Amino acid sequence: MGCTALLLKAVGACLESKGRIRLCSVEFGRISVFDLNLNMDQRIRVLVAKPGLDGHDRGAKVIARALRDAGMEVVYTGLRQTPEMIVNAALQEDVQVIGLSILSGAHNTIVPRVMELLKQKHMDDVVVLVGGIVPDEDAADLKRLGVAAVFQPGASLESIVEFIRRSVPQTA
Repeated sequence: MGCTALLLKAVGACLESKGRIRLCSVEFGRISVFDLNLNMDQRIRVLVAKPGLDGHDRGAKVIARALRDAGMEVVYTGLRQTPEMIVNAALQEDVQVIGLSILSGAHNTIVPRVMELLKQKHMDDVVVLVGGIVPDEDAADLKRLGVAAVFQPGASLESIVEFIRRSVPQTA
């Protein structure tokens, strides 16, 4: 019997076909069985958000669709999200990427708050992207805060998709 089989037997589990593990526990005379699928969906999970009072979301919807078409799982939060709402949704949805679409010019207020909240919640591994009307000097400041990339008007959908794929470690 190999090490894996011994370990699984020691914790009351058996490896079944196609990446499934069955965990068994005995507690107070009752047997509980839990099936775990090891072949979980390995798609990149992205949260697309429209923070602040900006009511223009067509671009965010186009990005969300392009990411879905590229095989990513996308959560779109809708309009007028606060930084707190965005970070809480990212935590609940267990996303790897947050894309903030900001056309209002409020990026110097909103993005630092999002980055601060991510740090407070120990979500430093989440890749943050900003898209919208962001002057070059502001883009440099946002990158110093930890934003991975700023996509300005004219950025291709392909460049955004490829950047995300390069930035998110794949486990599959």
